[in-house]
Amino acid sequence: MLDQLRQIAIFAKTVDHGSFRAAARSLRLSPSVVSHHVTQLEQKLGTALIYRSTRKLSLTPDGERLLAAARTMMEAAEAGLQDVSNQPQQLSGILRVTLPAVLAQSKLVDRISGFAVGFPNVRLSLDFSDVRRELIGDGFDIAIRMGWLEDSALKARKLFDVERRLVAATRYVETRPEPASPADLGDWDWLELAPVWHKKPEFKNGSQRMVIMRPESRISVNDAQALHRLTSQGAGLAIIPDFLTEADVRCGALQVVLPEWTVSPVGVYAVWPSNAPKDGLVKHFVEHLTREARA
Repeated sequence: MLDQLRQIAIFAKTVDHGSFRAAARSLRLSPSVVSHHVTQLEQKLGTALIYRSTRKLSLTPDGERLLAAARTMMEAAEAGLQDVSNQPQQLSGILRVTLPAVLAQSKLVDRISGFAVGFPNVRLSLDFSDVRRELIGDGFDIAIRMGWLEDSALKARKLFDVERRLVAATRYVETRPEPASPADLGDWDWLELAPVWHKKPEFKNGSQRMVIMRPESRISVNDAQALHRLTSQGAGLAIIPDFLTEADVRCGALQVVLPEWTVSPVGVYAVWPSNAPKDGLVKHFVEHLTREARA
């Protein structure tokens, strides 16, 4: 049993570091010894845990299940040792976070920087991508999602709202009749960031509300920077987060269309597995982001 516990710990380190060689450096063992321990564990369990390739390691379904248990085991052991030694717990380890690429330009990055400063022994791996990553399948501890959450067994907490505006290049707006309401935008060229926005936008003007049935987007992109640039170059109109358009609106390159109408904001959520340790890195990370968002 003790041998298996050691092998499980080495297996978890291998996944954490992404390769046998990197795990070997961390554990001060040779790569062949690390690989041998993982292979022995697979043989004892009678199942493959890791898909091996020349490019990277990836987990099998059995490997994903064992990794979740391994991390719980190791964090519980560390907490127990610190409790017995009567030393204050020092948060440490690796936290892997997947986030939408659009948020790389937002204040969320400053808040994450604050977490890094406050917990110097924690290593952060931040994956900014508009490809929707799977938490366990892609090896992440927590995801930051933007938009509307799908039903799932994952835990979630809303962090903040992103305000958005309907904008277009000034030269594009000048070629169109002035709209009186969102209903007049049906023949405009719509640009869309997909698949981030899952719901039709709701517009408000005082007590008036309107959900527009917009036509199929002329251009659909999966990158917010590209959407911003296409809009700035006069390709059409788009709903874009305020933090990306503020400078262009100030200098007149972009114009807010129907400024008296506000666009429904989009929520930003932290999402993590329900079996994450109650006092682990994920909990502290979520609490920090929540606290900073309210400040």
